[in-house]
Amino acid sequence: MSERVIPLIDQRLRSLTAQVPTQAIPATGLLGDALGRPLRDLRISVTDRCNFRCSYCMPKEIFDKDYAYLPHSALLSFEEITRVARVFVAHGVQKIRLTGGEPLLRKNIEILIEQLAALRTTEGRPLDITLTTNGSLLERKAASLKAAGLQRVTVSLDGLDDAIFRTMNDVDFPVADVLRGIEAAQAAGLGPIKVNMVVKRGTNDHQILPMARHFQGSGIVLRFIEYMDVGATNGWRMDEVLPSAEVVQRVHAELPLVQLEPSAPGETAERWGYADGSGEIGVISSVTQAFCGDCNRARLSTEGQLYLCLFATHGHDLRHLIRGSASDAELASAIGAIWQGRSDRYSQLRASMPPDQSTGGRRVEMSYIGG
Repeated sequence: MSERVIPLIDQRLRSLTAQVPTQAIPATGLLGDALGRPLRDLRISVTDRCNFRCSYCMPKEIFDKDYAYLPHSALLSFEEITRVARVFVAHGVQKIRLTGGEPLLRKNIEILIEQLAALRTTEGRPLDITLTTNGSLLERKAASLKAAGLQRVTVSLDGLDDAIFRTMNDVDFPVADVLRGIEAAQAAGLGPIKVNMVVKRGTNDHQILPMARHFQGSGIVLRFIEYMDVGATNGWRMDEVLPSAEVVQRVHAELPLVQLEPSAPGETAERWGYADGSGEIGVISSVTQAFCGDCNRARLSTEGQLYLCLFATHGHDLRHLIRGSASDAELASAIGAIWQGRSDRYSQLRASMPPDQSTGGRRVEMSYIGG
């Protein structure tokens, strides 16, 4: 086994200053990037902190007690987040996902949800407001999140075996507490709930079938995610990736599946339904099968940097405009110019890269901008 090397690189320092273009770019709801992809999905990181130390996201040897998190003054306030979200919605965004870190660690996040839930799309419809969480605080907060206007949650859960789960979260957190959080979310009406399982070959791949059996017939959609080469600190290796095709084969051998049509344009998951009609699973082939072609997602970091790709090497600093004298129209023009210049398609290009290049590069950490 090769030695794990963790480069000490702080991607928060790598950014371009967003500029207001000379020619205004009005928000018409029809913004497209250099490849013709519309802007429909905005993922907002509300904190860079997490109470788990999953090795594929925030390994303990980097994110230890001495790690310098962003100071509170650097974080966008709820009012600032809502303002910039309103501009993104005017450009065509229809869905907002709150992420982290662990978003439920952000104090009074229900206030932000209330503000975002009041926004309307260019067609006058409510936004699709959702949140991704590790589930550790979900049991106590599910009802208040629903009351604030949250519609759905996605819960990260990498196995049902308690020993495996405690090892993977690396803080000895019990799986039973996450399962109770999922139950509380169902009771509160935060659905349909999705459960995401990151699959690492040789670590938790033996949990695929137990997870499929557990959630079959529950109304919860289980999604298996290939272990991704995001960031520079997770020691990613291709031999730890279990291709989604093999995941489907394993499940199908025990629980027959039929392939389903995508539920929305730009959807990252390939959908499979149980042949007996008792629900569905999804697979996200982030490594073996690129889905860049119709990617319609932008990501806003907790201190106002706009990222155009999960595998980006730099962001675009919007905070100086948000906190400066820029009007909403100028902010819209700056965002419009950034999106119009977007040509990111890392996953499509990865397959043609030499191995030493496809796994290298100073990419932003997933814990910083969310998955």
